[in-house]
Amino acid sequence: MSATFNAVLDRSVANSLRRSPERCTSLGLTEERAGYRFIDKVSDASKAAAREARALQQTSLNELRAINRDALTPRDRVTYDVVETAWVNSLDSSAFEVGGGAGSPYVVTQLTGAYRSMPNFLNEQHPLRSVDEADGYLARIDGFVGQLDAETAIIAEDAAAGVIPPDFAIDKAVLQLGRFAEGAPNQNILVQSLVRRLPDVQAIPEASRAGYMSRAEAAVRERVIPAVQRQIAALQRVRPQAVHDAGIWRLPQGAEMYAVALRSRTTTNMSPDEIHNVGLELIAQFNSEMAAILRAEGMTRGSVAQRVQELSRRPDQLYPNTDAGREQILTDLNAQTREIEAMMPRAFNTLARAQLEIRRVPPFTEAGAPGGYYQRAALDGSRPGAYFINLRDTGEWPRFTLPTLNYHEGVPGHHWQISIQQESGSIPFIRSAMLGFSAFSEGWGLYAEQLADELGAYANNRLGRLGYLQSATFRASRLVCDTGLHHKRWTREQAIQSMMEATGDLESSVTTEIERYCVNPGQACAYMIGRQAINRIRQQATTTLGPRFDLKTFHDTMLANGAVPLSVLERVLHDWAAAQG
Repeated sequence: MSATFNAVLDRSVANSLRRSPERCTSLGLTEERAGYRFIDKVSDASKAAAREARALQQTSLNELRAINRDALTPRDRVTYDVVETAWVNSLDSSAFEVGGGAGSPYVVTQLTGAYRSMPNFLNEQHPLRSVDEADGYLARIDGFVGQLDAETAIIAEDAAAGVIPPDFAIDKAVLQLGRFAEGAPNQNILVQSLVRRLPDVQAIPEASRAGYMSRAEAAVRERVIPAVQRQIAALQRVRPQAVHDAGIWRLPQGAEMYAVALRSRTTTNMSPDEIHNVGLELIAQFNSEMAAILRAEGMTRGSVAQRVQELSRRPDQLYPNTDAGREQILTDLNAQTREIEAMMPRAFNTLARAQLEIRRVPPFTEAGAPGGYYQRAALDGSRPGAYFINLRDTGEWPRFTLPTLNYHEGVPGHHWQISIQQESGSIPFIRSAMLGFSAFSEGWGLYAEQLADELGAYANNRLGRLGYLQSATFRASRLVCDTGLHHKRWTREQAIQSMMEATGDLESSVTTEIERYCVNPGQACAYMIGRQAINRIRQQATTTLGPRFDLKTFHDTMLANGAVPLSVLERVLHDWAAAQG
């Protein structure tokens, strides 16, 4: 890598790490690697900080574009293209100075805000192995208070500019904030995390542990809960101005914001109408395959969605909605993981080394949290990869739906792809740890579901394969609903009805999904657009190479390059196929 090119990337990484102490912890970095002491710090959530970050990123982009791309090595040209795309997308999004930019226009909702991210971060990722880390934990609780108040100020500022979340998003955020603040402070997750973990910290004398817990309890009672209550009050003040219209088309520059969000999320120039039509075509295809399986099960009456709903209510498909039932789900998911891991050498030469844990979404965020999400392993191996499943109601997880969730979030999905990316020694740090592309990573998650099917994971589980097809239908429906909400001006209720008719999913889980798309425009389109691109590229390579096509090497080449924009992925794999000849 050229010295100038390397210096530009290094400066950008240093700036990003300094502005995100939480990321330094999540990645498991040392203070030396991060360039500063971060264990007692949190990121600045103010608009002023966001503007400073944008100015630094614009400087980095200007420096990058001053470099002669053609003079770089082929590997460095890939990095150049990846980084340029990421920075342009980020700058285009942050040009809209509301919330988190075009793809996340509201600062606090049922899905966004420090109240959602920081308690989970402190409980799951902040290490507790020493007095220094315990002191840092307490300092970060106070930092959390600052983040809450910064967001509370933004709620009012954005509202004055005409940017207010839909009424249902505010109501659910207020509900979840209230749940976080209710109850005795000593039962709050920020205190209970210490209660759970401190007894194992040999470096902290037993006599000192109670002091840490009491200081955390005092911080929650005297500072955190009042800050949460201030945020609730701010949301309640703007609630009378909120409307039920779900899409961002209603916001100032809403159509322009959606165009940027779609381009950033999909890394394509597909129009909303094109994406909408792809979704409709795929729903028809997947529903046809589902109908055949349902007929084989003797289920012939009603629409495909109605029959899937009937299957979802069958006693043999349901877990008890109890703590024991939730534990059984986690046990079954772990068993399925061991089975699919044994199949991986048939599809990959390079195998992921990081361990995977499957955990429950913290109960206080269950109401608005998605069905599942992944948290990457620490780079130093100190923390395994984990995915979280929302177990607020076990009825939302009929048995036939679980394998596909597992393959998407775990192996060979997000955990597999991200672990190989992090474990690769050939991907620059900025790409392996700092940049992400939803179309690639979520496209890979869907492709992983398909790959599990190709490897025979459902060979003796016909209903499991139905779950896979239902999942694919659900992702196709996302294309229809996201573009429907934000481009075609659908109501929330229209989108819920459309998805229920396509998938047969329960209204409660569909409602959570649709409300997610309302506050996170464009993100739902990344999944299926990415999957379709991977399949198209694979088919092109198969056609080019014929019998010389090797699926394991194809997968290795794709993952060894890390997450990249779809346009870069196509070029990398085209060059790989050409080199095989």
